Amino acid sequence: MGEILETREIGAASVLFGPHGGRYPDGNSLWVRGAEESLIVDPSLGLLPRRGVLPAADRVVLSHCHEDHVAGLHLFPDAPCHVHEADRPGLRSLDDMMAIYGFPEPIDRAFRGVLVHRFHYVTRPDARGFEDGAVFDLGGGTRVRAVHAPGHTRGHCVLLVEPEGLLYLGDIDLSSFGPYYGDAWSCLDDFERTLARVRELDARVWVTFHHVGVIDDRAAFLQRLDRFAGVIRDREERLLSFLAEPHGLDEIAAHRFVYRPGDDVLFAEPVERRSMGQHLERLRTEGRVREVEPGRFRAEP
Repeated sequence: MGEILETREIGAASVLFGPHGGRYPDGNSLWVRGAEESLIVDPSLGLLPRRGVLPAADRVVLSHCHEDHVAGLHLFPDAPCHVHEADRPGLRSLDDMMAIYGFPEPIDRAFRGVLVHRFHYVTRPDARGFEDGAVFDLGGGTRVRAVHAPGHTRGHCVLLVEPEGLLYLGDIDLSSFGPYYGDAWSCLDDFERTLARVRELDARVWVTFHHVGVIDDRAAFLQRLDRFAGVIRDREERLLSFLAEPHGLDEIAAHRFVYRPGDDVLFAEPVERRSMGQHLERLRTEGRVREVEPGRFRAEP
């Protein structure tokens, strides 16, 4: 027998939970229906076992362009696809998609295979770009409004379903892992600004693509958001402790501040370099770290 996948109805929206609590590589997709149209947000791998009973969708909206968020896009070949203009290049070609990650060889070559075979990547050069504040009016008072929330990628967005007050958070997943800003198109400073903006958005229900799923209490949401944001500070403090003695970026990446030592992650090394390189640059700018010899850095006492 196939795995039974959970669905939760929240007004005009349905959370289509992926297996294993939406843990990567799976995720929780969102179906929103109005009087005139319906749309699917972030078609995940979790939609594949549902393909025989999938709801109709007049369009697909992506919170951003990453492998796990487009894995079910091939199930909707005739539906218009929408993504923030900054991430739209990722759907033009496999080369453009790989530019988002910025992985070096041989990781680039290996991950291309993962994208195609595990995540069913398909190009959508017809994808339509949108900007901050774009509204998808589905009829009967149901609307989905896009709020640009960059940092994870340049075009990452959260989506507010009205009038339910449901805020779909995409990869602001509120997990204990914390924010991911390890790609070429990621930005630590943007992510921190995004977390501050999301905190102020007027919502009553919050939905994450991974892990947590649905939160319907603001105090619980804020508590999880604070813990999630606190991982950034924790990484930075651990880096400062590590730099009590001089180290270079190669050693910093090998030490593992994002992933746990021993975690078997294909792209761990470039993610560590990109993530902690941003922390290192910020600490240098603030005068908390100094380059004591070419390419080697030490925390200031």
